Amino acid sequence: MWVLLEKELGSEYLGDRVILVLVLFGCGVGAAEAEVETFSVDRLEQSVLQDIEADSFWCMSKLLDGIQDNYTFAQPGIQSKVNTLKELIQRIDTPLHDHLSKHCVEFLQFTFRWMNNLLMRELPLHCTIRLWDTYLAEPEGFSTFHLYVCAAFLRYWSPALLRERDFQGLMLLLQNLPTYDWGNEEITLLVAEAYRLKYTFADAPNHLQARK
Repeated sequence: MWVLLEKELGSEYLGDRVILVLVLFGCGVGAAEAEVETFSVDRLEQSVLQDIEADSFWCMSKLLDGIQDNYTFAQPGIQSKVNTLKELIQRIDTPLHDHLSKHCVEFLQFTFRWMNNLLMRELPLHCTIRLWDTYLAEPEGFSTFHLYVCAAFLRYWSPALLRERDFQGLMLLLQNLPTYDWGNEEITLLVAEAYRLKYTFADAPNHLQARK
């Protein structure tokens, strides 16, 4: 089944996500939470690993349901989400939107990775697991809710970004956001803000046009 998914979507898009899901289930049976950053599935017995593989496949199927167009030719799903995120930031944080525009920072230059890797590269592993747990529990978590998490994430860094005065400074910060000390508290606040944005805008998309 993994082979079929790889042929359909490309193995380069699946690798990181498969590893994360395997680690998630592996830690559940073979490691404490504190060991999650260094856990290896090589520690597990073959019978346990087979059970984990089945659970991981289900979770990967759930993850990919609704976002396959993120990983097909030209990645239209990502292009659409980046454009919607830009519109959302224009609506909820006009100063930040205008500041990025003034210094010629295109949303695609930094949010493509957020959409492609589902914030895996921006957060510590234990935070990614906590966030993805929410996505799995939320209807359309990966396909829709992730957009609002990205909006909340970008808005969190708005004060720091507004202090940057040129393209280089902005891009350096956006590509190296200091989340190394983040924990459950920060993710809880991030998710709460994302829920607020979702319930404000998800059922009223015309609101995104209000300040254009």
